[in-house]
Amino acid sequence: MKINKVWTLVEASKDIKPIGCEWVYKKKIGADGKVETYKARLVAKGYCQQEGIDYDQTFSPVAMLKSIQILLAIAAYYDYEIRQMDVKTAFLNGELKEEVYMTQPKGFTSLSGCNEVCKLQRSIYGLKKASRSWNIHFNKMIEKFEFVKCEEEPCVYKMVSGSAIIFLVSYVDEILLIRNDIPKLQGTKIWLSEQFSMKDLGEAVYILGIKIYRDRSKRLLELSQSVYIDTILKRYNMDNSKRGYLPVGVGITLSKENCPKTLEERELMSRVPYASAVLSCTP
Repeated sequence: MKINKVWTLVEASKDIKPIGCEWVYKKKIGADGKVETYKARLVAKGYCQQEGIDYDQTFSPVAMLKSIQILLAIAAYYDYEIRQMDVKTAFLNGELKEEVYMTQPKGFTSLSGCNEVCKLQRSIYGLKKASRSWNIHFNKMIEKFEFVKCEEEPCVYKMVSGSAIIFLVSYVDEILLIRNDIPKLQGTKIWLSEQFSMKDLGEAVYILGIKIYRDRSKRLLELSQSVYIDTILKRYNMDNSKRGYLPVGVGITLSKENCPKTLEERELMSRVPYASAVLSCTP
C-alpha cells in the first residue's frame, strides 16, 4: 500500500461518506492441489458505491480460454518458449479518477487521530472499477513497449522484430509470454519487472487452474483440469461417483417424470445445488 501510494489521509467532513473495508484471507492452491501460499488482502466494500457518483463504467476484458489454447498450440507446433509471470497486487497499480473515500483499515489507524479517512489515489480490491482501472493502466504501459493489441482479442498482444516474434496474453494479473527468441524474451521479462512488481514463475506449467504437460521432443502439449475437476466433485459431494465418458446415459430424455416424488427424494434434491453444479462444469 505504501509503495503504490494507494491513499492519503484527509480530515473527515460531513460531505464525505467513506465506504468500509475488511481483511479477506485466502489460500492459493498450486498445480498439485496443495496450498501454495496464504494471502491476506485488504478489500474495500465496493457494494456501497453509487453509480454516477464514485464510479461509472466497470467492464474489463480478459483473455478467452480458446485464445490461450490456440496460442499454446502454436507454441507447441513451432517449439516456442512459454513463460509465465504474475503481477503482485495488480489492482493497486490502477489509477483512480473519481473521488472515493474509505475508512482506515483495522490495525492501521493513524496515530494523529481517528477522525481521518483514506482518500484513494489508486484502485483497490473490492472497488467497482478496480479491474477496469488496472486493465486501462496495463494496456497503456504495454503499448509503450511497442506491443500491438489484437483487434479481435483485447487481452492478446503481439510484437514482431525481424524474425523474432512474441505474444503476450493477459488474464487479470496472470501474464503468459510466448516467444521464439530466448534473449529477447528475457528482455521483455526484465522490462515488465521494472514497470510492475512481478513474480517470475518460469516455464508455464499451471495457468487458470489448467495444468500443462509438454513433450518438446515430439512437439506435443497437453492440458489437464484434473485438479479443478476433483475440487468440483468434492464441493458437491460427488467424489465417490463412478467414472464415465458421459455425465448421463446416451438417449436419456429428461422430463417431469424424473422429478423427485417422495418426501425423501425432495429432501435429497433440496441439498443438491443443481444450477451451480452444472455451471461449474460448463466449458
